[in-house]
Amino acid sequence: MTNRPDHLQMTPFYGFFDYLAANVFGMWFRGDVVGTENFPREGPFLIASNHASHLDSFFVGCQVPRQLRFFARRSLWDSRFNAWWLNQVEVIPVERDSGDVGAIKRVLLALKENRAVILFPEGTRSMDGHLQKPKAGVGLMACKTGVPVVPCRVYDSFAAFGKGTALPRFGTPVTIVFGRSIPASDYDDPAAGKARYETAAQRIMDRIAALPRPVYAVI
Repeated sequence: MTNRPDHLQMTPFYGFFDYLAANVFGMWFRGDVVGTENFPREGPFLIASNHASHLDSFFVGCQVPRQLRFFARRSLWDSRFNAWWLNQVEVIPVERDSGDVGAIKRVLLALKENRAVILFPEGTRSMDGHLQKPKAGVGLMACKTGVPVVPCRVYDSFAAFGKGTALPRFGTPVTIVFGRSIPASDYDDPAAGKARYETAAQRIMDRIAALPRPVYAVI
């Protein structure tokens, strides 16, 4: 798998918006993008990212050289236009904090199709841009699938278009850092019993928190 998106291998609708997101990012928000070599070259995987802006899904997704599946809260399907658009880009609806069995089945199906799936362990956008406590749902998804998880940390998307901001602040650089993939043996502890999913979620979130902002020496 190369690190350049192959839009011809994507559905036309998805490929168009992936291309559009990449160009919006490159023209108005591009900071550093580090660690794209950490995507597994073969097989399905999950990407787990912090979440501080509506921009996160688009900007993280357009760095990945294959068609992805995303999550969104089921209430967004209440609008007919939103429902049509979300279905076209194959977003998975999920009921928050409910152990949504239907969402889990859709994730398993996507992984069987050799897709990657983006998860946001915090469950919702940060109110202040700081990392939040992860929800057990991401641990459940990871443990049920058993696939590698690529941690991702997005810097400055809150400043670019966080909660309480009416319009994006064009020209604000957003930096995206991908870490080494985490094998199931590192995040899943079946012996943890009832705390298994919370433990997995926290281990994944700890890997996200540990990803540093790129620093370059001044010459």
